[in-house]
Amino acid sequence: MKNTNYLDEIQELNLAYLLLAQRLLSDDRAAAMFRLKIDNETADLLLSLGAAQLTRLARTNQLLCHFGFEGVEQLQQVVNNPRDNGLSQFHASLLMAGRGTASMSRGV
Repeated sequence: MKNTNYLDEIQELNLAYLLLAQRLLSDDRAAAMFRLKIDNETADLLLSLGAAQLTRLARTNQLLCHFGFEGVEQLQQVVNNPRDNGLSQFHASLLMAGRGTASMSRGV
């Protein structure tokens, strides 16, 4: 079995996620907040972080990003849709859109 340092990979993924989040928020804040499932306060905080702060945050031992699906049923609906015809991205967006409003109303 290959010995992999998962912590390094988690930290690398966290940094990539944070940088992407900042770029998305800078380009189109409303769309980014919807896609990232974050509220205004979180968006403001992410945009205010400097390089050292981003790096420090990325070094946590937990993933900062998360699955956008609420459960296995939603994930299965996207990956096992026999009527796909190129609509899987749209279908996934619809499934996850409902989750965003519930998360944002709780304050994420």
